Amino acid sequence: MLRHAQKPSRAAAAPVLTRPALLVLCACVLVAQGMVAAVNLLIPQLAASTLLPTPDQLLWAVDAYVIVFAALLIPAGALGDRHGRKGALLAGLGLFAAGGALSALAGDPAVLIAGRGLCGAGAALIMPATMSVLVHLSPPEQRGRALATWTLSAGLGGLAGNVGGGLAGEFLTWRALFWAVVPLAALLALAVARTVPRTPSRPDASVDPVGALLLAGALFGVVYGIIEGPGHGWASTRVLSAFGAGAGLLAAFTGHALRGAHPLLDPRIFASRKLRAGTLGIGAAFFGLFALFFVNAQYLQYAKGFSPAVTGLAIVPLTVGMALVPRLGARLQERTGPRLPVGVGLGLIGAGLLLVSTADADTPYAVYALHLLVLSVGTGLCAPSLTLTVVAELPAHQAGLGSGLNTAAREIGAALGVAVVGTVLASRFHGDPRDPAQVVAFTEAMGVALRTVSVVLLVAAVAVVAGYRERTRG
Repeated sequence: MLRHAQKPSRAAAAPVLTRPALLVLCACVLVAQGMVAAVNLLIPQLAASTLLPTPDQLLWAVDAYVIVFAALLIPAGALGDRHGRKGALLAGLGLFAAGGALSALAGDPAVLIAGRGLCGAGAALIMPATMSVLVHLSPPEQRGRALATWTLSAGLGGLAGNVGGGLAGEFLTWRALFWAVVPLAALLALAVARTVPRTPSRPDASVDPVGALLLAGALFGVVYGIIEGPGHGWASTRVLSAFGAGAGLLAAFTGHALRGAHPLLDPRIFASRKLRAGTLGIGAAFFGLFALFFVNAQYLQYAKGFSPAVTGLAIVPLTVGMALVPRLGARLQERTGPRLPVGVGLGLIGAGLLLVSTADADTPYAVYALHLLVLSVGTGLCAPSLTLTVVAELPAHQAGLGSGLNTAAREIGAALGVAVVGTVLASRFHGDPRDPAQVVAFTEAMGVALRTVSVVLLVAAVAVVAGYRERTRG
């Protein structure tokens, strides 16, 4: 009888989230997100390299990572749910290391682009798996704060990418940056193996290969069209074909999912107003953040005369709000619900963009840093509540799918932010920002572009806040 009584206690002993595991998971997020931004600061070095890339090949060397990353996020999250999140995370780190090595060894642009795409596939496995493990290991009362730490890591990843890319651009070579990925991913894999427990997988979870191909193709087409729009024109055959293919594949996926017994992603989940609001809010926040990243490097180098390394370091004020405010945002969400931190946070991001839009060559850096701080506080305040909304609106056994949806919204928002700010900037400035005589025209065009992004973001913020409003019942 004693032995029989002890069995339930063993069965009830579920794995818990330890501090070392949390730190390792967040380090994986930071590295995967950092590679989105790092290559942007190496564009001049890549353009002058022995690879001799054409402008289109250079664009693909930057964007292949983002396109593959965004297209595979949701299917990768579902794979983790079915076959095990820890295994998906380790496989993602392996692909990440392989992609870094392939890029570092590239002898022509095609190999570099293939390596970047392989890294993007690895990141697509890493990001949903880390969030899904956090959701499963955290008790409900601590889940908001754990996701706030995950959100902080994702935000810091963009900053780490800027700093790392700037330092590599000034003191090392572009190959050194890609080689650094290999031992870093190996160390993270070892740390994951030692510190992160396995979470229950669901062999019955649907991966739906047909649905996965349709959805990945749809996301690929949409993100490709967004990225190519500024360079080739929004009415060009290439861009319209990409959007048409994306829309057609999305419609095919929707029909397939509605008919299927076990779809990859049931479109009916978007009947939830909160899920729609959370997804839109995440996309809007990263829409503003990456629009800033796009013009920040150009402004600091061309208008302020900063070196690449100093440019990477000059955006560090964005870390202050992202480091200190997410916990406050999580506590505020626990006390008042998500509507207040989401509304105030998105409003501050819009206000920060408006402030940055006033900067010119004579603006002291200290003032510019304060503008970045406003944007940083807004991001830290709203991101935890938005992330928790998307995860909480899906069943716990679909945590990987939910985290894939969350990160896909981030990447699509980021791609849209870069596309919109780049399009407006290109329409108003046709010169060379490296020419000192044209700096004033460049900063004026940058201001218009950032104000456009801010207005779009604030309109989206109103829709997001309205989505959080509780319906009254008769």
